[in-house]
Amino acid sequence: MLDTVSLLLTIIGAINWLLVGVFQFDLVAWIFGGQAALISRIIYTVIGAAGLWCITLLFKNRSQA
Repeated sequence: MLDTVSLLLTIIGAINWLLVGVFQFDLVAWIFGGQAALISRIIYTVIGAAGLWCITLLFKNRSQA
């Protein structure tokens, strides 16, 4: 379950970075009131932690899935 949630959050983060890179538009900041807003920083932190967790997916034994 944690793997799936982490992967979904990482994908959401990747889509946000795609928007930043292509359109210079930060969707998280736009929705939650800017990059410095507390809720935006919490979301960035949670998505970053999910990305770190996804590193473990690289080393998991494929036969366990």
